[in-house]
Amino acid sequence: RCVWFMFAVNMCLFLSGQMTDLLYTEKDLVTSLKDYIRAEESKLEQIKRWAEKLDSLTVTATQDPEGFLGHPVNAFKLMKRLNTEWGDLESLVLRDTTGGFISNLTIQRQHFPTDEDQTGAAKALIRLQDTYRLDANTISTGNLPGVKYKSHMTAEDCFELGKIAYSDADYYHTELWMAQALKQLDEGEESTLDKVTVIDYLSYAIYQQGEMERAMEYTKRLIELDPEHPRGKSNLKYFEFQLEKQKKAAEEEAFSLIPEREKYEMLCRGEGIKMTPRRQSRLFCRYYDNNRNPSLLLAPVKQQDEWDRPYIVRYLDIISDAEIERVKQLAKPRLRRATISNPITGVLETASYRISKSAWLTEYDDPMIEKINDRIEGVTGLEMDTAEELQVANYGVGGQYEPHFDFGRKDEPDAFKELGTGNRIATWLFYMSDVSAGGATVFPDVGAAVWPQKGTAVFWYNLFASGEGDYSTRHAACPVLVGNKWVSNKWIHERGQEWRRPCGLSESE
Repeated sequence: RCVWFMFAVNMCLFLSGQMTDLLYTEKDLVTSLKDYIRAEESKLEQIKRWAEKLDSLTVTATQDPEGFLGHPVNAFKLMKRLNTEWGDLESLVLRDTTGGFISNLTIQRQHFPTDEDQTGAAKALIRLQDTYRLDANTISTGNLPGVKYKSHMTAEDCFELGKIAYSDADYYHTELWMAQALKQLDEGEESTLDKVTVIDYLSYAIYQQGEMERAMEYTKRLIELDPEHPRGKSNLKYFEFQLEKQKKAAEEEAFSLIPEREKYEMLCRGEGIKMTPRRQSRLFCRYYDNNRNPSLLLAPVKQQDEWDRPYIVRYLDIISDAEIERVKQLAKPRLRRATISNPITGVLETASYRISKSAWLTEYDDPMIEKINDRIEGVTGLEMDTAEELQVANYGVGGQYEPHFDFGRKDEPDAFKELGTGNRIATWLFYMSDVSAGGATVFPDVGAAVWPQKGTAVFWYNLFASGEGDYSTRHAACPVLVGNKWVSNKWIHERGQEWRRPCGLSESE
């Protein structure tokens, strides 16, 4: 909407937490492995081929770690290699020697991802698949929008993803990934994986979704490949029986309003945004000095309307590249799994619907944090002494924060009791990186979407002037499809704002 005149700046790439360190760890392991191969080449030809494949991969990856890890398949395969495949290789090498390679691998293994990490990476891929409506073949072949490095998944990779979905009784995604594994095997991909095992999982997953006819077809194919399969014939008889029952039952379809989850995913894809041309025409951009605030008189900020109800504004060029780098530098050593405030107890705890890492920074950590806090106070006119510390968050592959309120509702009287500063009156959110694809901030109830733009910040009030919560501010952070997302936010509280934002006379004022 607005054209701003500004100097061109160099855009920097940002690393996704400790993921980059894992790439360099793997590269170090490859180097160690190659040294070992030179000594045992005649006996370890199989291991040598493995090392050469990974050597090529890690050289490419470390040239641009963030770009490489921005591809969710690369992140998943990195987790899978370090958690599973390197362990298998360790067992093979131990049969013959306990040389330098094993010593190095044993030392580095303490930094390797766990089964939980690998499962988390797999679930992130599945989450991206749902949100952005990507078919399994698109992900498997690496054809994602905005990627620089294509990475293909093997049939074993697809099978592993299907098994993780199966272990969660997620038969829909079990079917998608087992079908993709079977497709690649049918196309002639060399693999130690056999079709019978894949079809066994696939037919059962399809059956669990109530599609008896398709389950029967795959079971017949399984029996053709392995006539003595222990479950094949009994499953076929059972499916035939259930199919008869299904045909006798009448199916009813009911129409209901689109659920919040579907709205959220639509907005993440850029669909369902409700801004009409007439409303759009009432949004403006301006140079803003907050009623002639002394700190803004000579250098007013660029303010741009993003949404009208609730009123959301964006400030451009509000944080510099140097400040972003310093904030990241301070936050990285402190990054931990992000928490939410328990609505009943008010205690901070982790939650499955918030997938990111965060750190908290105070003005005592660095003078720049105090400078940033003063800038927020100058622009908003709100007291920062009672605000929460600056929270820095890094959303990696599939990172998200599902729909939530920032303020405490009436049925959560103790939401921020420990702070003693009242409810969260407003939210200030810095975008500290651009995102190649995904990562929008969306408001499902009103059909709004705000996209990340490095160096900008968005601001909105969570409470009306009366102190009542504005339920239209329910929002979410969409999963990052490609790239990395760095943000920092300031939650501003009620105490200290009595004269800065006087109470209104009506509940919704």
